[in-house]
Amino acid sequence: MQNPLLVLVVSPLYTTIFAIILFTLFLWRHLLRPKLKDKNRLLPPGSMGLPYLGETLKLYTENPNSFFSTRQKRYGDIFKTHILGCPCVMISSPEAAKLVLVTKAHLFKPTYPPSKEKMIGPEALFFHQGEYHSRLKKLLQASFLPSSIRDSVSQIDHIVLNLLPSWENKTINTLHEMKKYAFDVAVISVFGYERELEMEGIKNLYQCLEKGYNSMPLNFPGTPYHKAMKARKLLNETLRKLIAKRRARKNVEGGLLGILLKSRDHKTTSNYQLSDSQIADNIIGVIFAAHDTTASVLTWILKYLHDNQGLLDAVMKEQQGIRQKRREANRGLTWEDTRNMPLTTRVIQETLRTASILSFTFREAVHDVEFEGYVIPKGWKVLPLFRSIHHCADFFPQPEKFDPSRFEVPPRPNTFMPFGNGVHSCPGSELAKLEMLIFLHHLTTTYRWKAIGDEEGIQYGPFPVPKHGFPIMVHPRK
Repeated sequence: MQNPLLVLVVSPLYTTIFAIILFTLFLWRHLLRPKLKDKNRLLPPGSMGLPYLGETLKLYTENPNSFFSTRQKRYGDIFKTHILGCPCVMISSPEAAKLVLVTKAHLFKPTYPPSKEKMIGPEALFFHQGEYHSRLKKLLQASFLPSSIRDSVSQIDHIVLNLLPSWENKTINTLHEMKKYAFDVAVISVFGYERELEMEGIKNLYQCLEKGYNSMPLNFPGTPYHKAMKARKLLNETLRKLIAKRRARKNVEGGLLGILLKSRDHKTTSNYQLSDSQIADNIIGVIFAAHDTTASVLTWILKYLHDNQGLLDAVMKEQQGIRQKRREANRGLTWEDTRNMPLTTRVIQETLRTASILSFTFREAVHDVEFEGYVIPKGWKVLPLFRSIHHCADFFPQPEKFDPSRFEVPPRPNTFMPFGNGVHSCPGSELAKLEMLIFLHHLTTTYRWKAIGDEEGIQYGPFPVPKHGFPIMVHPRK
Protein backbone atom coordinates (compact mmCIF):
# COMPACT_ATOMS: atom_id res chain seq x y z
CA MET A 1 0.00 0.00 0.00
CA GLN A 2 1.32 3.47 -1.00
CA ASN A 3 2.42 5.80 1.74
CA PRO A 4 -0.11 8.73 1.76
CA LEU A 5 2.58 11.11 3.06
CA LEU A 6 4.87 10.25 0.13
CA VAL A 7 2.04 10.86 -2.33
CA LEU A 8 1.38 14.29 -0.77
CA VAL A 9 5.09 15.24 -0.98
CA VAL A 10 5.79 13.94 -4.50
CA SER A 11 2.54 14.98 -6.21
CA PRO A 12 3.27 18.73 -6.16
CA LEU A 13 6.70 18.03 -7.72
CA TYR A 14 5.17 15.93 -10.52
CA THR A 15 2.45 18.50 -11.00
CA THR A 16 5.04 21.29 -11.41
CA ILE A 17 7.15 19.29 -13.86
CA PHE A 18 4.07 18.35 -15.85
CA ALA A 19 2.96 21.99 -15.97
CA ILE A 20 6.38 23.11 -17.18
CA ILE A 21 6.33 20.47 -19.93
CA LEU A 22 2.85 21.53 -21.04
CA PHE A 23 3.87 25.22 -21.06
CA THR A 24 7.03 24.47 -23.06
CA LEU A 25 5.04 22.48 -25.60
CA PHE A 26 2.59 25.39 -25.88
CA LEU A 27 5.42 27.86 -26.49
CA TRP A 28 7.05 25.58 -29.05
CA ARG A 29 3.82 24.96 -30.91
CA HIS A 30 2.43 28.47 -30.96
CA LEU A 31 5.43 30.76 -30.71
CA LEU A 32 8.87 29.22 -31.34
CA ARG A 33 8.18 26.56 -33.96
CA PRO A 34 6.39 28.81 -36.47
CA LYS A 35 9.25 31.33 -36.32
CA LEU A 36 11.86 28.67 -36.96
CA LYS A 37 9.70 27.25 -39.71
CA ASP A 38 9.27 30.69 -41.31
CA LYS A 39 13.01 31.32 -41.14
CA ASN A 40 13.74 28.04 -42.89
CA ARG A 41 11.01 28.73 -45.43
CA LEU A 42 12.28 32.25 -46.17
CA LEU A 43 15.91 31.24 -46.73
CA PRO A 44 16.53 30.25 -50.36
CA PRO A 45 16.61 26.49 -51.01
CA GLY A 46 19.92 24.71 -51.37
CA SER A 47 22.60 22.69 -49.58
CA MET A 48 25.29 24.06 -47.26
CA GLY A 49 27.51 21.03 -47.88
CA LEU A 50 30.13 19.76 -45.41
CA PRO A 51 30.97 21.50 -42.11
CA TYR A 52 33.43 24.38 -42.68
CA LEU A 53 34.33 23.23 -46.21
CA GLY A 54 30.77 23.57 -47.45
CA GLU A 55 30.76 22.98 -51.21
CA THR A 56 34.12 24.64 -51.90
CA LEU A 57 35.82 21.46 -53.11
CA LYS A 58 32.97 20.72 -55.50
CA LEU A 59 33.06 24.26 -56.88
CA TYR A 60 36.79 24.11 -57.62
CA THR A 61 36.97 20.55 -58.93
CA GLU A 62 33.79 20.24 -61.00
CA ASN A 63 33.06 21.87 -64.32
CA PRO A 64 31.53 25.17 -63.13
CA ASN A 65 28.79 24.86 -65.76
CA SER A 66 27.73 21.57 -64.15
CA PHE A 67 28.08 22.90 -60.60
CA PHE A 68 25.75 25.83 -61.26
CA SER A 69 23.32 24.20 -63.69
CA THR A 70 22.74 21.17 -61.43
CA ARG A 71 21.71 23.44 -58.57
CA GLN A 72 19.65 25.71 -60.80
CA LYS A 73 17.63 22.75 -62.06
CA ARG A 74 17.11 21.52 -58.50
CA TYR A 75 16.45 24.80 -56.70
CA GLY A 76 15.75 27.52 -59.29
CA ASP A 77 17.49 30.81 -60.15
CA ILE A 78 18.26 31.59 -56.50
CA PHE A 79 19.79 29.07 -54.09
CA LYS A 80 22.01 28.94 -51.01
CA THR A 81 25.34 27.20 -50.54
CA HIS A 82 28.52 27.50 -48.45
CA ILE A 83 31.90 28.17 -50.09
CA LEU A 84 35.27 29.46 -48.87
CA GLY A 85 34.03 29.55 -45.29
CA CYS A 86 31.00 31.76 -46.07
CA PRO A 87 27.24 31.15 -46.33
CA CYS A 88 26.22 32.33 -49.79
CA VAL A 89 23.20 32.97 -51.97
CA MET A 90 23.76 32.47 -55.70
CA ILE A 91 21.56 34.22 -58.29
CA SER A 92 21.43 33.51 -62.00
CA SER A 93 18.98 35.81 -63.76
CA PRO A 94 19.93 39.11 -65.50
CA GLU A 95 17.23 40.98 -63.58
CA ALA A 96 18.50 39.75 -60.20
CA ALA A 97 22.11 40.50 -61.16
CA LYS A 98 21.16 44.06 -62.16
CA LEU A 99 19.33 44.55 -58.87
CA VAL A 100 22.34 43.43 -56.80
CA LEU A 101 25.02 45.19 -58.86
CA VAL A 102 23.23 48.35 -60.03
CA THR A 103 19.69 49.15 -58.85
CA LYS A 104 20.10 48.19 -55.18
CA ALA A 105 23.90 48.18 -55.06
CA HIS A 106 23.86 50.12 -51.76
CA LEU A 107 22.31 47.06 -50.06
CA PHE A 108 25.13 44.75 -51.17
CA LYS A 109 28.64 45.89 -50.40
CA PRO A 110 31.55 44.52 -52.45
CA THR A 111 33.50 41.89 -50.57
CA TYR A 112 35.60 38.77 -50.88
CA PRO A 113 36.02 35.85 -48.49
CA PRO A 114 38.14 37.00 -45.49
CA SER A 115 41.10 34.87 -46.61
CA LYS A 116 41.26 36.68 -49.95
CA GLU A 117 40.73 40.13 -48.40
CA LYS A 118 43.78 39.51 -46.21
CA MET A 119 45.76 38.43 -49.24
CA ILE A 120 44.98 41.51 -51.33
CA GLY A 121 44.70 44.05 -48.51
CA PRO A 122 41.71 45.56 -46.68
CA GLU A 123 42.24 49.04 -48.16
CA ALA A 124 41.86 47.84 -51.78
CA LEU A 125 39.14 49.35 -53.92
CA PHE A 126 37.22 46.06 -54.21
CA PHE A 127 36.08 46.00 -50.59
CA HIS A 128 34.63 49.48 -50.14
CA GLN A 129 31.60 51.64 -50.76
CA GLY A 130 30.92 55.34 -50.27
CA GLU A 131 33.28 58.29 -50.55
CA TYR A 132 36.52 56.30 -50.28
CA HIS A 133 35.43 54.00 -53.09
CA SER A 134 34.26 56.89 -55.27
CA ARG A 135 37.56 58.71 -54.86
CA LEU A 136 39.62 55.62 -55.64
CA LYS A 137 37.45 54.67 -58.62
CA LYS A 138 38.00 58.11 -60.16
CA LEU A 139 41.76 57.75 -59.71
CA LEU A 140 41.83 54.30 -61.29
CA GLN A 141 39.59 55.37 -64.14
CA ALA A 142 41.92 58.30 -64.81
CA SER A 143 44.73 55.77 -65.18
CA PHE A 144 42.80 53.36 -67.42
CA LEU A 145 40.70 55.67 -69.61
CA PRO A 146 41.27 55.31 -73.37
CA SER A 147 42.85 58.78 -73.37
CA SER A 148 45.43 57.48 -70.87
CA ILE A 149 46.13 53.99 -72.17
CA ARG A 150 46.44 54.96 -75.86
CA ASP A 151 50.00 56.07 -75.08
CA SER A 152 50.70 52.52 -73.84
CA VAL A 153 50.33 50.95 -77.30
CA SER A 154 54.00 51.30 -78.22
CA GLN A 155 55.14 49.94 -74.84
CA ILE A 156 52.81 46.91 -75.00
CA ASP A 157 53.88 46.43 -78.63
CA HIS A 158 57.49 46.34 -77.46
CA ILE A 159 56.70 43.68 -74.84
CA VAL A 160 55.01 41.45 -77.44
CA LEU A 161 57.82 41.83 -79.98
CA ASN A 162 60.35 40.78 -77.33
CA LEU A 163 58.27 37.86 -76.08
CA LEU A 164 57.20 36.08 -79.27
CA PRO A 165 60.67 35.32 -80.73
CA SER A 166 61.48 33.37 -77.55
CA TRP A 167 58.69 30.94 -78.52
CA GLU A 168 60.00 30.11 -81.99
CA ASN A 169 60.23 26.38 -82.75
CA LYS A 170 59.61 25.52 -79.11
CA THR A 171 56.93 23.87 -77.04
CA ILE A 172 55.52 26.36 -74.56
CA ASN A 173 52.92 26.29 -71.82
CA THR A 174 50.50 28.92 -73.09
CA LEU A 175 49.07 29.83 -69.68
CA HIS A 176 52.51 30.31 -68.11
CA GLU A 177 53.69 32.49 -71.00
CA MET A 178 50.48 34.54 -70.94
CA LYS A 179 50.99 35.17 -67.24
CA LYS A 180 54.45 36.58 -67.97
CA TYR A 181 53.00 38.84 -70.64
CA ALA A 182 50.04 40.01 -68.56
CA PHE A 183 52.29 40.70 -65.58
CA ASP A 184 54.67 42.82 -67.67
CA VAL A 185 51.73 44.86 -69.03
CA ALA A 186 50.33 45.26 -65.51
CA VAL A 187 53.72 46.50 -64.27
CA ILE A 188 53.77 49.19 -66.97
CA SER A 189 50.22 50.29 -66.17
CA VAL A 190 50.95 50.48 -62.44
CA PHE A 191 54.56 51.69 -62.26
CA GLY A 192 55.02 53.43 -65.59
CA TYR A 193 57.63 52.85 -68.25
CA GLU A 194 60.67 53.18 -66.02
CA ARG A 195 61.85 49.74 -64.96
CA GLU A 196 62.41 49.74 -61.21
CA LEU A 197 65.10 47.55 -59.66
CA GLU A 198 62.51 46.00 -57.37
CA MET A 199 60.42 44.55 -60.22
CA GLU A 200 62.01 41.10 -60.32
CA GLY A 201 61.53 40.65 -56.57
CA ILE A 202 57.94 41.89 -56.82
CA LYS A 203 57.28 39.39 -59.61
CA ASN A 204 58.62 36.45 -57.55
CA LEU A 205 56.52 37.47 -54.55
CA TYR A 206 53.43 37.68 -56.74
CA GLN A 207 53.99 34.15 -57.99
CA CYS A 208 54.02 32.90 -54.40
CA LEU A 209 50.96 35.03 -53.64
CA GLU A 210 49.08 33.58 -56.58
CA LYS A 211 49.62 29.99 -55.46
CA GLY A 212 48.27 30.79 -52.01
CA TYR A 213 45.39 32.87 -53.33
CA ASN A 214 44.14 29.91 -55.33
CA SER A 215 44.52 27.42 -52.46
CA MET A 216 42.43 26.43 -49.46
CA PRO A 217 42.77 29.13 -46.76
CA LEU A 218 44.63 26.98 -44.20
CA ASN A 219 47.13 29.24 -42.45
CA PHE A 220 49.45 26.55 -41.07
CA PRO A 221 53.24 26.37 -41.62
CA GLY A 222 54.01 24.58 -44.86
CA THR A 223 50.68 25.30 -46.59
CA PRO A 224 50.57 27.42 -49.78
CA TYR A 225 48.31 29.91 -48.02
CA HIS A 226 50.75 30.37 -45.13
CA LYS A 227 53.66 30.87 -47.55
CA ALA A 228 51.58 33.36 -49.50
CA MET A 229 50.77 35.42 -46.39
CA LYS A 230 54.49 35.65 -45.64
CA ALA A 231 55.10 36.75 -49.23
CA ARG A 232 52.29 39.30 -48.83
CA LYS A 233 54.09 40.88 -45.89
CA LEU A 234 57.36 41.09 -47.85
CA LEU A 235 55.53 42.50 -50.87
CA ASN A 236 53.98 45.22 -48.74
CA GLU A 237 57.43 46.16 -47.36
CA THR A 238 58.92 46.24 -50.87
CA LEU A 239 56.15 48.46 -52.20
CA ARG A 240 56.48 50.86 -49.28
CA LYS A 241 60.21 51.25 -50.01
CA LEU A 242 59.44 51.87 -53.67
CA ILE A 243 56.79 54.45 -52.72
CA ALA A 244 59.27 56.23 -50.44
CA LYS A 245 61.88 56.24 -53.21
CA ARG A 246 59.42 57.73 -55.71
CA ARG A 247 58.36 60.41 -53.27
CA ALA A 248 61.97 61.30 -52.44
CA ARG A 249 62.66 61.94 -56.13
CA LYS A 250 59.88 64.57 -56.08
CA ASN A 251 58.92 63.32 -59.51
CA VAL A 252 56.19 60.77 -59.05
CA GLU A 253 55.05 60.62 -62.68
CA GLY A 254 54.37 57.22 -64.17
CA GLY A 255 51.45 54.81 -64.14
CA LEU A 256 48.80 54.33 -61.50
CA LEU A 257 51.37 54.72 -58.72
CA GLY A 258 52.12 58.24 -59.91
CA ILE A 259 48.42 59.12 -59.89
CA LEU A 260 47.95 57.73 -56.38
CA LEU A 261 51.03 59.54 -55.07
CA LYS A 262 49.92 62.84 -56.57
CA SER A 263 46.54 62.36 -54.94
CA ARG A 264 48.23 61.91 -51.55
CA ASP A 265 50.04 65.19 -52.02
CA HIS A 266 46.80 66.98 -52.88
CA LYS A 267 46.13 69.35 -49.97
CA THR A 268 42.56 70.45 -50.67
CA THR A 269 40.94 67.91 -48.34
CA SER A 270 42.75 65.73 -45.83
CA ASN A 271 40.20 62.94 -46.40
CA TYR A 272 41.54 62.52 -49.91
CA GLN A 273 45.13 61.91 -48.88
CA LEU A 274 46.01 58.26 -49.38
CA SER A 275 48.29 56.57 -46.88
CA ASP A 276 51.16 54.35 -47.97
CA SER A 277 49.13 51.36 -46.78
CA GLN A 278 46.18 52.37 -48.97
CA ILE A 279 48.43 52.87 -51.98
CA ALA A 280 50.17 49.51 -51.46
CA ASP A 281 46.90 47.59 -51.05
CA ASN A 282 45.46 49.10 -54.23
CA ILE A 283 48.59 48.39 -56.26
CA ILE A 284 48.49 44.76 -55.11
CA GLY A 285 44.77 44.59 -55.94
CA VAL A 286 45.12 46.07 -59.41
CA ILE A 287 47.93 43.71 -60.42
CA PHE A 288 45.89 40.78 -59.10
CA ALA A 289 42.91 41.89 -61.19
CA ALA A 290 45.02 42.50 -64.32
CA HIS A 291 47.26 39.44 -64.17
CA ASP A 292 45.60 36.06 -63.77
CA THR A 293 42.31 36.78 -65.52
CA THR A 294 43.82 38.32 -68.66
CA ALA A 295 46.30 35.45 -68.97
CA SER A 296 43.47 32.92 -68.73
CA VAL A 297 41.41 34.70 -71.41
CA LEU A 298 44.38 34.83 -73.81
CA THR A 299 45.00 31.12 -73.27
CA TRP A 300 41.40 30.36 -74.23
CA ILE A 301 41.61 32.61 -77.32
CA LEU A 302 44.56 30.60 -78.63
CA LYS A 303 42.68 27.38 -77.90
CA TYR A 304 39.48 28.51 -79.67
CA LEU A 305 41.36 29.83 -82.72
CA HIS A 306 43.39 26.62 -82.89
CA ASP A 307 40.17 24.58 -82.90
CA ASN A 308 38.46 26.82 -85.49
CA GLN A 309 40.92 27.11 -88.37
CA GLY A 310 38.47 28.92 -90.66
CA LEU A 311 37.99 31.59 -88.00
CA LEU A 312 41.75 31.80 -87.45
CA ASP A 313 42.25 32.40 -91.19
CA ALA A 314 39.68 35.19 -91.12
CA VAL A 315 41.33 36.84 -88.12
CA MET A 316 44.74 36.54 -89.78
CA LYS A 317 43.35 38.16 -92.95
CA GLU A 318 42.00 41.09 -90.91
CA GLN A 319 45.33 41.54 -89.14
CA GLN A 320 47.33 41.15 -92.37
CA GLY A 321 45.40 44.10 -93.80
CA ILE A 322 46.48 46.24 -90.86
CA ARG A 323 50.04 44.97 -91.11
CA GLN A 324 50.15 45.91 -94.80
CA LYS A 325 49.05 49.48 -94.01
CA ARG A 326 51.76 49.69 -91.35
CA ARG A 327 54.41 48.56 -93.81
CA GLU A 328 53.29 51.04 -96.44
CA ALA A 329 53.43 53.87 -93.91
CA ASN A 330 56.61 52.49 -92.31
CA ARG A 331 55.21 52.74 -88.79
CA GLY A 332 54.40 50.67 -85.75
CA LEU A 333 51.00 49.65 -84.44
CA THR A 334 48.81 52.58 -83.33
CA TRP A 335 45.76 53.10 -81.14
CA GLU A 336 43.71 53.75 -84.29
CA ASP A 337 44.76 50.35 -85.67
CA THR A 338 43.39 48.61 -82.58
CA ARG A 339 40.05 50.39 -83.09
CA ASN A 340 39.84 48.84 -86.56
CA MET A 341 39.80 45.13 -85.65
CA PRO A 342 36.07 44.23 -85.56
CA LEU A 343 36.39 40.46 -86.07
CA THR A 344 39.26 40.10 -83.61
CA THR A 345 37.25 42.14 -81.10
CA ARG A 346 34.29 39.80 -81.51
CA VAL A 347 36.58 36.81 -80.95
CA ILE A 348 37.63 38.37 -77.64
CA GLN A 349 33.99 39.04 -76.69
CA GLU A 350 32.94 35.48 -77.50
CA THR A 351 35.91 34.11 -75.52
CA LEU A 352 34.91 36.23 -72.54
CA ARG A 353 31.39 34.81 -72.80
CA THR A 354 32.23 31.17 -73.49
CA ALA A 355 35.13 30.82 -71.05
CA SER A 356 33.56 33.14 -68.43
CA ILE A 357 36.80 33.35 -66.48
CA LEU A 358 35.01 35.22 -63.71
CA SER A 359 32.17 32.82 -62.96
CA PHE A 360 30.73 35.16 -60.33
CA THR A 361 31.49 38.15 -58.16
CA PHE A 362 31.11 38.56 -54.39
CA ARG A 363 28.73 40.94 -52.65
CA GLU A 364 27.62 40.98 -49.00
CA ALA A 365 24.18 41.91 -47.63
CA VAL A 366 24.61 44.95 -45.36
CA HIS A 367 21.45 43.95 -43.46
CA ASP A 368 18.60 41.44 -43.86
CA VAL A 369 17.31 41.87 -47.41
CA GLU A 370 14.03 40.57 -48.82
CA PHE A 371 14.80 39.21 -52.26
CA GLU A 372 12.40 37.45 -54.64
CA GLY A 373 10.30 36.04 -51.81
CA TYR A 374 13.27 35.01 -49.68
CA VAL A 375 15.36 36.62 -46.96
CA ILE A 376 19.11 37.03 -47.40
CA PRO A 377 20.51 37.41 -43.85
CA LYS A 378 22.88 40.23 -43.02
CA GLY A 379 26.49 39.23 -43.59
CA TRP A 380 25.71 36.50 -46.14
CA LYS A 381 27.57 36.66 -49.45
CA VAL A 382 25.54 37.18 -52.61
CA LEU A 383 27.02 35.87 -55.87
CA PRO A 384 25.62 36.93 -59.25
CA LEU A 385 26.49 34.02 -61.54
CA PHE A 386 27.90 35.55 -64.72
CA ARG A 387 28.74 32.13 -66.12
CA SER A 388 25.16 30.88 -65.85
CA ILE A 389 23.82 33.99 -67.55
CA HIS A 390 26.46 33.81 -70.31
CA HIS A 391 25.56 30.17 -70.96
CA CYS A 392 21.78 30.58 -70.97
CA ALA A 393 20.26 29.51 -74.30
CA ASP A 394 17.52 32.13 -73.93
CA PHE A 395 20.12 34.86 -74.39
CA PHE A 396 22.81 33.06 -76.40
CA PRO A 397 21.41 30.26 -78.62
CA GLN A 398 23.63 27.17 -78.71
CA PRO A 399 25.67 28.59 -75.82
CA GLU A 400 28.39 25.92 -75.98
CA LYS A 401 29.18 26.80 -79.61
CA PHE A 402 32.03 29.27 -80.14
CA ASP A 403 30.45 31.81 -82.50
CA PRO A 404 31.83 35.38 -82.55
CA SER A 405 29.17 36.40 -85.10
CA ARG A 406 26.61 36.51 -82.27
CA PHE A 407 28.24 39.83 -81.23
CA GLU A 408 27.51 41.47 -84.58
CA VAL A 409 24.45 42.80 -82.75
CA PRO A 410 24.67 44.05 -79.15
CA PRO A 411 23.57 41.44 -76.56
CA ARG A 412 20.49 42.03 -74.45
CA PRO A 413 21.20 44.34 -71.46
CA ASN A 414 22.60 42.62 -68.35
CA THR A 415 23.27 39.34 -70.17
CA PHE A 416 26.97 39.98 -70.99
CA MET A 417 28.99 41.05 -67.96
CA PRO A 418 32.57 39.75 -68.28
CA PHE A 419 33.89 42.75 -66.32
CA GLY A 420 31.01 43.04 -63.86
CA ASN A 421 28.39 45.78 -63.86
CA GLY A 422 27.57 49.00 -62.03
CA VAL A 423 29.86 51.23 -59.97
CA HIS A 424 32.09 48.29 -59.04
CA SER A 425 32.74 47.06 -62.58
CA CYS A 426 36.38 46.53 -63.55
CA PRO A 427 38.04 49.88 -64.37
CA GLY A 428 40.82 48.15 -66.33
CA SER A 429 38.63 46.44 -68.93
CA GLU A 430 39.82 48.67 -71.81
CA LEU A 431 43.47 47.98 -71.01
CA ALA A 432 42.79 44.23 -70.93
CA LYS A 433 41.15 44.33 -74.37
CA LEU A 434 43.95 46.51 -75.74
CA GLU A 435 46.72 44.10 -74.69
CA MET A 436 44.77 41.19 -76.20
CA LEU A 437 44.35 42.99 -79.55
CA ILE A 438 48.03 43.95 -79.76
CA PHE A 439 49.14 40.43 -78.89
CA LEU A 440 46.81 38.81 -81.43
CA HIS A 441 47.92 41.19 -84.16
CA HIS A 442 51.54 40.05 -83.96
CA LEU A 443 50.85 36.39 -83.18
CA THR A 444 48.40 35.71 -86.03
CA THR A 445 50.42 37.57 -88.68
CA THR A 446 53.83 36.17 -87.76
CA TYR A 447 53.35 32.73 -86.18
CA ARG A 448 51.29 29.57 -86.30
CA TRP A 449 50.77 27.15 -83.43
CA LYS A 450 49.81 23.53 -82.93
CA ALA A 451 48.48 21.91 -79.76
CA ILE A 452 50.74 19.25 -78.25
CA GLY A 453 48.90 16.08 -77.38
CA ASP A 454 45.22 15.41 -77.90
CA GLU A 455 44.03 15.56 -74.29
CA GLU A 456 40.96 17.75 -73.97
CA GLY A 457 39.53 19.05 -70.75
CA ILE A 458 39.49 21.93 -68.33
CA GLN A 459 41.40 22.51 -65.11
CA TYR A 460 40.40 24.90 -62.34
CA GLY A 461 42.70 26.84 -60.12
CA PRO A 462 40.31 28.65 -59.59
CA PHE A 463 39.90 30.13 -63.08
CA PRO A 464 38.94 27.61 -65.78
CA VAL A 465 41.72 27.08 -68.35
CA PRO A 466 42.48 24.36 -70.91
CA LYS A 467 44.07 21.30 -69.36
CA HIS A 468 47.79 21.56 -68.53
CA GLY A 469 47.79 25.23 -69.57
CA PHE A 470 47.36 24.37 -73.28
CA PRO A 471 50.89 23.35 -74.37
CA ILE A 472 51.62 24.35 -77.99
CA MET A 473 54.44 24.23 -80.54
CA VAL A 474 55.05 27.61 -82.19
CA HIS A 475 56.59 28.15 -85.64
CA PRO A 476 57.13 31.30 -87.72
CA ARG A 477 54.76 31.69 -90.66
CA LYS A 478 56.34 31.43 -94.09
